[in-house]
Amino acid sequence: MSTKYIFITGGVVSGLGKGITASSLGRLLKNRGYKVVNQKFDPYLNVDPGTMSPHEHGEVFVTDDGAETDLDLGHYERFTDESLTKDSSVTSGKIYQSIITKERRGDYLGKTVQVIPHVTNEIKENIYSFEKKNKDIDVVITELGGTVGDIESLAFIEAIRQVGLEKKEGDVLYIHVTLLPFISGSNEVKSKPTQHSVKELQSYGIKPDIIVCRSDIEIPKDVRRKLSLFCNVREDDVIANYTADNLYEIPLMLEEQGLAKAVCKHLKLKNSAPQNKEWEKMIKNIKAAKGTVKVAIVGKYMQLHDSYLSVTEALHHGSFANKVNVEIGYIDSETINSKNVKSILKGYQGILVPGGFGNRGIEGKITAIKYARENNIPFLGICLGMQMAVVEFARDVLKLKDANSQEFDTKSKNQVIHIMEDQKTVKDKGGTMRLGSYPCKIKKGSLAYKVYGEENIAERHRHRFEFNNNYRQMCEKNGLIISGTSPDNRLVEIVELKGHPFFIGGQFHPEFKSRPDRPAPLFKAFIKAIKENS
Repeated sequence: MSTKYIFITGGVVSGLGKGITASSLGRLLKNRGYKVVNQKFDPYLNVDPGTMSPHEHGEVFVTDDGAETDLDLGHYERFTDESLTKDSSVTSGKIYQSIITKERRGDYLGKTVQVIPHVTNEIKENIYSFEKKNKDIDVVITELGGTVGDIESLAFIEAIRQVGLEKKEGDVLYIHVTLLPFISGSNEVKSKPTQHSVKELQSYGIKPDIIVCRSDIEIPKDVRRKLSLFCNVREDDVIANYTADNLYEIPLMLEEQGLAKAVCKHLKLKNSAPQNKEWEKMIKNIKAAKGTVKVAIVGKYMQLHDSYLSVTEALHHGSFANKVNVEIGYIDSETINSKNVKSILKGYQGILVPGGFGNRGIEGKITAIKYARENNIPFLGICLGMQMAVVEFARDVLKLKDANSQEFDTKSKNQVIHIMEDQKTVKDKGGTMRLGSYPCKIKKGSLAYKVYGEENIAERHRHRFEFNNNYRQMCEKNGLIISGTSPDNRLVEIVELKGHPFFIGGQFHPEFKSRPDRPAPLFKAFIKAIKENS
C-alpha cells in the first residue's frame, strides 16, 4: 500500500483544536491497525521554538532525538503513544535555513532561487521524508499552524496543493477545521464564517474533503445541509467537534461522529473495526475518580498556562492512575516570599517546581521548596526545580548562605549548580543545550528505584547547567541523596531527601514521555504520595 497523506488546515480563528483533531485522528487510525506519524508545520521564521519565551508560544516540547518543537507534538505523542523525531517539526525558518545553505554551497547550479519551485520543493521534501525513511508508514498526518489566509502560510498551502497533484487519486486528503459560532441573541449557529474560510482555501486551489466544525452546541441538520451545499462537501463529511469534559474523550467523540470512517473512505483504506476498548476503559476510569488533591505549580511563566502544558497533562495522567481528581493552582513564583509563602501555599497538598531559564522569580521558587521540605509536603522538582532544591538545601541545611547556580550568580563562592563542561565554549543559543533522551542509572534501595522499579532508565533533557560534583559528599552526608546519575557517574540526574514523605527532583523532563494510559512514573508516584499524605 502506498503512503497516504492527510493535511489539516484551520480557518476563522486560531486555537480551534487542529492539534487535538490531528492527534485524535492519529489514535483512531492506529486503533484500526495503521502505522501513523504526525507532523506540524509552523510558519514562523524561527528555526525552532527553542529560543522563544514560553509567553510567546507555550512550552517547548523535546523529542527523544533532541529536537525542540511546538507543543502540538506533545499532543501527538500523548494521543498516539508514538515517539516523534525532528522530522515531525517543520518551520519556515528551518525551510529557509536549508535553502540558503544549499544556495551558498552552489547546489542550485546558478538558478534564481524562488518560492516556487525551491521553497515549495523543500517543504515537500519534509513531507515525503517519512515515506523515504520508513516504508512501513501508512499515513502521514500534517497539521498546518495558523489559519488560511495568513501571509506566512502561503508557501505551505501551495506545497500541500502540489502534493495533491503529485500523488495518486485517493492518496491525499484535506481536512479543514473551522468555527461555528453560536449567536445567543438570535439563538443561531452561524455557518457564514466557515463558508468564507472554505472559499479562501479554494481560492488557493485546495478543495477540502472533510470539514471539522468546532461547536459548543449540537449542529442543527439545516446547518449541516447548508455547509454541505455551500462548501461543496458531502453531508457525511461535515464532522462536529464538540466541547468535551475531558481532552481524552475527543477521539471517541470524533469516532462517534464518523471522522475515521470518512477518512478511510476518502483514502480507500479498509475501515477495520476500531480497537478502542482500552481507550474507552481509560475514559471510564477517569470518570470514576473520587476525591481531589490540590497541587501548586510554582513557576515563572504564568501569563500563559500552555507554558507548562506537558507538566499539567502529566499531573492529570498521574491522577488517572490513582483514581483521584487533581486541582492545579498556577502560582507565580515572583509573588512568593518568606513572609507570605504559608498564606499562598496553604491548602495545597503537593508542590511542583518546573523548569525555566533566567533569574526572575528564582528566590520565590527556593522559598516554596523550603516550605515543602520543612512542612513534609510532597515535592517534585523538574530540571530547574531540581537545581533550586539543591540550592535551597545548600543554603538552609548546609548553611552555605551564598549558595546559588552559576547561571544566576557568577560571583558566588558556592556554585552548587554550574555550567556543564561541554557547554562552556557554546556561543549560539539555539539547539545547543543538552537535548533529548539520555540514560540514567538509579541507586537500588532509593525512592527513585521504588518509583521506576528498575535500575536503568532514559529520560529527555533540556539544560546547560548541572549539579556541581564538589558538593556531592557534603549533600549526601547531610541527607540529600544522589539517587540517579549518568551511567559513567559523572552527571547527577536525580536527588531526593532522606526522611521526607516524598521529596525528589530530576535534572530531566519526565513529563515529555507521560501518556494518559501510561503516566510518567515520577508523576504517578507524586500524586500517590499526595493522596496517601493527605
